Amino acid sequence: MQIGKIDLGPRPLFLAPMEDVTDIGFRLLCKRFGAAMVYTEFVSAEALVRSVKSTISKLTISDDERPVGIQIYGRDVPQMVEAAQIVETAHPDVIDLNFGCPVKKVAGKGAGAGMLRNIPLMLDITREVVKAVHTPVTVKTRLGWDMENLIICDLAEQLQDCGIQALTIHGRTRAQMYTGQADWTLIGEVKRNPRIHIPIIGNGDISTPQQALDAFERYGVDAVMIGRATFGRPWIFKEINDVLGVDNQSSSLIPHPSSLKGPGPLTIDDKIDILEEQLRINIERISEMKGGERRDNEYRGILHTRRHLAASPIFKGIPDFRQTRIAMLRAESTDELIDILERCRTLIPRP
Repeated sequence: MQIGKIDLGPRPLFLAPMEDVTDIGFRLLCKRFGAAMVYTEFVSAEALVRSVKSTISKLTISDDERPVGIQIYGRDVPQMVEAAQIVETAHPDVIDLNFGCPVKKVAGKGAGAGMLRNIPLMLDITREVVKAVHTPVTVKTRLGWDMENLIICDLAEQLQDCGIQALTIHGRTRAQMYTGQADWTLIGEVKRNPRIHIPIIGNGDISTPQQALDAFERYGVDAVMIGRATFGRPWIFKEINDVLGVDNQSSSLIPHPSSLKGPGPLTIDDKIDILEEQLRINIERISEMKGGERRDNEYRGILHTRRHLAASPIFKGIPDFRQTRIAMLRAESTDELIDILERCRTLIPRP
């Protein structure tokens, strides 16, 4: 599969852009374990134009994570154009337009999935951004605003006519938010449309290798994007690629034990080692980006990591894990968090 001139290999898996989740440390781990494309946290066009420091910092990317996309959202044509031009100075491989975020603070203001209620404006934004930048422009959206307005089949053609180079479709409406099950039938219908010639990326409820395999084989998508199932589980890309028979694992990133390379399941100890490394990577990367006091950067790294740890599925078998989860979410030092993980290592039931 290709987006523009970017070769993403066969049956590629993408890491979805998620606020407060897809920081640089997590992206690097997902890339290591086989994500063909990763995305930064999505960023507000308005905040970029106003040069909000915390938003500008989200544009920091590493050559080790390429190809990487940066996703922006907004509802104003000139603002989205200017934001895309700012993003281009960070040299991402792709600029993605977010027309799918369903949360009230975004969609309720007419941005993200809110654009599904104003298609002419969505198309104006897309057309003008494509004209304003040299980087490939892609779009992520949903099936429609609600079940009475499933417009994705027509919308896909309209967006393609605006010049985008790939389209990601989340198999829910905005009204569904993240409830119920994602409906992939319309994603498949878009892909089968003979007038569609850009890659179609499917998104929604992919959490197992079999689901990813079905997405490729039953619905014919060019790529699969994975979101919430990656929380505390960056190795999900390896698990899926092992079943797909695709070797997308990186050998050029941060060195890691040979036991983590090649096909075959990871052990519980491997996975805890990975989560501990995620914490260290986040602290190191934040220190590089922000400078300042080591203690402050350590705490920022912990904030970026502990939600992943608390959500990791590897801890489900621990008796009364709720108390341990609370302790993870309250931990304020590396030693405290590592100590909790090491205790978990002894409590997780082994096959």
